[in-house]
Amino acid sequence: MSQARRKRAQLVRVPAAVRADSEGSTRQLSEIAYGAILQGLFERKIPCGAFLTQNDLVKLLGVPIQPLRDALRVLESEGVVFIQPRSGIQFLKPDMELARSTYQFRSIIEREAVRHFAETSPLDLMESLMLEHATLLRSINSDGLDAKRSGHLEGLDQRLHAAFIASLSNPLIETTAARLKNYVTLIRMDRLRTAPLAIRTLREHIEILDACRRRDADSAEAALANHFNAALYRVLGL
Repeated sequence: MSQARRKRAQLVRVPAAVRADSEGSTRQLSEIAYGAILQGLFERKIPCGAFLTQNDLVKLLGVPIQPLRDALRVLESEGVVFIQPRSGIQFLKPDMELARSTYQFRSIIEREAVRHFAETSPLDLMESLMLEHATLLRSINSDGLDAKRSGHLEGLDQRLHAAFIASLSNPLIETTAARLKNYVTLIRMDRLRTAPLAIRTLREHIEILDACRRRDADSAEAALANHFNAALYRVLGL
């Protein structure tokens, strides 16, 4: 290589630390864009079933185009969007078939997870979750269901099921469960949550936790299966 060519090569060579920092920043921006798209769906800024262009999303969400494209590719692999080249992006519109498939898949994964949770998880974790459920149940029974208690129930529901999944210590299952959680959120969006439904959900959770606390994996699995069946019926309005 001539001296001139070596100098040109030195000018365009990017130090490894800079490359790593740049790649990390790109990933972070893509993750921000991913979260912004999901938040837009969950907050109804993006209607389920909407057909939008990339420019529409840039204006709506305020994210740069390249991280947006990266996030859309991930969401396409997860089935949340359908990208039509040179046309636009079609967003998922949940239907009864998606609800049935999602709850069936959740049941398959979490029945094994709750067995492991019942057999191996610390009793103090179970007691803490049980106490929080019982306290919220008493609050709704006495004062009804408002936005604050509804939000508390949503967070408690997510933490309970996440605890079942986490007990398996399996990153592949955790990734799948996170994808299913997005589906569940979309499926539930148009469902009216009432005090009687919230009370029913809490009681089903308490039944699962009670079996776990007794280290009764069979009863925990049966209670979880009943909970998912009842939850699906509630989603379907049955």
